[in-house]
Amino acid sequence: MTQTLLMPKKIWTKIKNLPETTLLLLLSLIIGLFSGLAAVMLKYSIEFVKDLLTNHMSIQAESLAYFLLPGTGMLLSLLFVRFFVKDNISHGVTRVLESISVSKSRIKPHNCYTSIISSALTIGFGGSVGAEAPIVYTGAAIGSNVGRSLGLNYRSVTLLVCCGTAAAIAGIFKAPLAGVLFCFEILLFNLTIGSLIPLLTASITATVVSSLIMGDGVSFASSTAPFQITNIPYYLILGIVCGFTSIFFTRTTLMLESRIKRIHNIYTRWAFSALILGVLILLFPPLYGEGYGSLSALLNNNVEGAVDSLIYGPLSRNPWFIPIFFTAVLLLKVFAMSFTNAGGGVGGTFGPTLFMGGILGFVISRALNLAGVSGLPESNFALVGMAGLMAGVMKAPMTAIFLIAEITGGYQLLVPLIITAVCSFVTARGFEPYSIYTKRIAREGKLLTHDSDQAVLTLLKTSDLIENDFMTVNPHDSLEHLVHVVEQSSRNLFPVTDLEGCLQGVVSLDDIRPIMFRRELYGNVFVYELMHRPVEYVFIDERMESVMEKFERTDAWNLPVLDEKFRYMGFVSKSRILSAYREQLSQVSHE
Repeated sequence: MTQTLLMPKKIWTKIKNLPETTLLLLLSLIIGLFSGLAAVMLKYSIEFVKDLLTNHMSIQAESLAYFLLPGTGMLLSLLFVRFFVKDNISHGVTRVLESISVSKSRIKPHNCYTSIISSALTIGFGGSVGAEAPIVYTGAAIGSNVGRSLGLNYRSVTLLVCCGTAAAIAGIFKAPLAGVLFCFEILLFNLTIGSLIPLLTASITATVVSSLIMGDGVSFASSTAPFQITNIPYYLILGIVCGFTSIFFTRTTLMLESRIKRIHNIYTRWAFSALILGVLILLFPPLYGEGYGSLSALLNNNVEGAVDSLIYGPLSRNPWFIPIFFTAVLLLKVFAMSFTNAGGGVGGTFGPTLFMGGILGFVISRALNLAGVSGLPESNFALVGMAGLMAGVMKAPMTAIFLIAEITGGYQLLVPLIITAVCSFVTARGFEPYSIYTKRIAREGKLLTHDSDQAVLTLLKTSDLIENDFMTVNPHDSLEHLVHVVEQSSRNLFPVTDLEGCLQGVVSLDDIRPIMFRRELYGNVFVYELMHRPVEYVFIDERMESVMEKFERTDAWNLPVLDEKFRYMGFVSKSRILSAYREQLSQVSHE
């Protein structure tokens, strides 16, 4: 997205000259408008593709469609990404976090629309993923490119990225508060109340746009019963089960991603994933697409509408069939989602989390009712389960609580929402400290945290801080040659390298000072006799946190930098790091 796509150049110039506070407020309004429109476009695109494929489908063709359509959508998305996008656009929320952590909040312009196209193909054809992560990536890209087009600093661009994210969530769910809380809990670090106004502005603007176009009703209408305090123990149980289920969700997803990636040929990977996904959907139709139809049915006590009992015959008449069936759907949704993404589809985990949470709440309440517990409201438990699983998977309990309340109108269930979400969060946090979004990049040390010091160190790169004005010498050079190098150098350290450029040692000025003027030794003493091994060295791609630990452990002021083949690249100094740290801190601090 360029400035010319948004408005005339003269107007854009006037905007750039506005005071910072006014500028950010205006930009948040613009970002909210475009992100809201993007959310509407994605929703309509998915429905258009879905209706185009299934509206005129015969009953006899349904089974075959369930098997073939998801794989077709995955293939179309794969080809679109491979030959047109030529970039990784999967795992939208993770990509946003990664851009904030390692790319100074820079997101490529094509992300303003490519995720919409690819996810519409994936989900419209029945891929078992959610549309929320792609639209988050889209909103974040809009915010990033608006900020970068004005030449704003990292702090301001990051805030606009978060405005786009909040607006995307608000637009697709018509849930402005949830959009803001999502940014508070997952995206932003060192956040102050001053950032709240632009976030709210973007979020509310997107909600208004979405409501004007798609109507102002809730996303998931539900038939909830009044909250009864006697059911609190069962909501506690639901929260604990949600916590452990979220651990299963996170670990299984990441495990499957790793295993499927071992199939290096992308078309073989697609064929394998499409086959598995087709079979899963054929046996368990609620796995088709986002699954929101089945979820809505459960929220309205319409169990028959959530499952096609015809394909199971007499089995469906057993009272335990429904909870067993949906338990299988619950567990297999993780596999269906992972195979969809692995096979070339583009979608997120947000939607599957809502789907699985709702089913989990329903299954527990239905099982307890069948076991003799009288009159647990199954729609209430389905609704609360959505918040419970989301809190555990995303590590964002506030977002989970208020999102579910906003999208279902279930504010009367605020107490059980809080109880279940908190229980799930605490349970999951004890075993999995990271969310599904952050765990991928946390393992690489690329994740920003709410700790400013840690965040700044994450942003600093060793490769950007290398000083390479140190003159090198060979181990077999004479003392005479070394003295000549010292005369030409402005440094007091001299790296010793072999013919391949690999570091052999270091000579300091203090090492040669006692003998550097003894000419009788010039031809008899060699560098290899004077050099010493450095106390430590760092690699060019090493995390700054690790580099600082080495400085603290060795009490050194300069450490040599090597590439993966141990070739000398230069030195990194503590003073240079501290200077870069202070500069970066001023950019990330929200003061």
